[in-house]
Amino acid sequence: MKPTFKDIHLQFRLNGIYFDREELKEVAYSYVKEGLPYEQSVGDFLIDWLNDMEYVTVKTSGSTGMPKRIRLKKEHMVNSALATGDFFGIEVGDKAIHCLPADYIAGKMMLVRALILGLKIDLIPPSSNPLKGIEKKYDFCAMIPLQLRNSLERLDSVKKLIVGGGAVSSDVLKALQTKKTKTFATYGMTETITHVAVKKLNRFISEETLETSHYNTLPNVTISKDERGCLVIEAPYLSEAPVYTNDLVELVSDTSFQLLGRFDNIINSGSVKLVPEVIEEKYHHVIDKRFFVAGEPDPTLGQRLVLIVEGSEDSTLLSNLKRLKTLDKFELPRHIYFVSAFAETETGKIQRTETLKQIH
Repeated sequence: MKPTFKDIHLQFRLNGIYFDREELKEVAYSYVKEGLPYEQSVGDFLIDWLNDMEYVTVKTSGSTGMPKRIRLKKEHMVNSALATGDFFGIEVGDKAIHCLPADYIAGKMMLVRALILGLKIDLIPPSSNPLKGIEKKYDFCAMIPLQLRNSLERLDSVKKLIVGGGAVSSDVLKALQTKKTKTFATYGMTETITHVAVKKLNRFISEETLETSHYNTLPNVTISKDERGCLVIEAPYLSEAPVYTNDLVELVSDTSFQLLGRFDNIINSGSVKLVPEVIEEKYHHVIDKRFFVAGEPDPTLGQRLVLIVEGSEDSTLLSNLKRLKTLDKFELPRHIYFVSAFAETETGKIQRTETLKQIH
């Protein structure tokens, strides 16, 4: 029988202890009243999850605009947890570590997966280096790219890892190839209740290479493109209506795609349309700091391409970029800005618009 949001799996454990529905409500209330900030967020969500309402209200991350609050059906969240369990082969009693803030969908869904799939989940404070000081071995974990970067030395303590919320840099990808941990990039958003597509980041079989890997949809997900070239997702078990994204894609097949970048990030420079994420992928070969490219007003071109780098000034950067044979002439920055620290969302995503305000 398919579980409902009112069910708690008998093998569920929170920090090593089983709680039934009423007991878990008491835990949630104690977290809210007496817990640390990250525990208060967990408590708030559990209180919402354990009530009799058929939906929860969640907020988007705000990485591409103002955060907003949307309603998600609990039934759809259960369906998402079941789909993740099937796709990744997560088994009853598997050990999971929760290192994401429960304020947002990724952190909420780790809790739902534990409740529905019967996982033994341990809560730790969200941090940029979540595996530091952790001696225990885990079967499953979800992280953002910054956490992955800082966890490389201890990554073998996790069997399966999903990474969402941003791109994984080329140097981290290279380091991943020597790790035993099965690592996947996920594609999704709050509206799709986390991921609807997955891309392998390491442990490739012989006929695959890192360069040709692409996102593959989970079962029962249909994809297409709209007139802008942006991805349209139909997944009735997660959303009653199609989800129209602002993500530019190249469809590889009916169930796979290459993610190109954000439609709202496109730079129109002298009638040439530049996709920042495509250019950034090329820049990664010579820049080892966080950075992004953007367009700024130009009286002749309309917009000119500029590079924004986090950290101290580097006078050799432009000459290094000019040596990249993969760059077209339009893909060289007309100016490079250096800022001490990027503006970020609470989940660690770079806020490009807010960062640009620091230099204008």
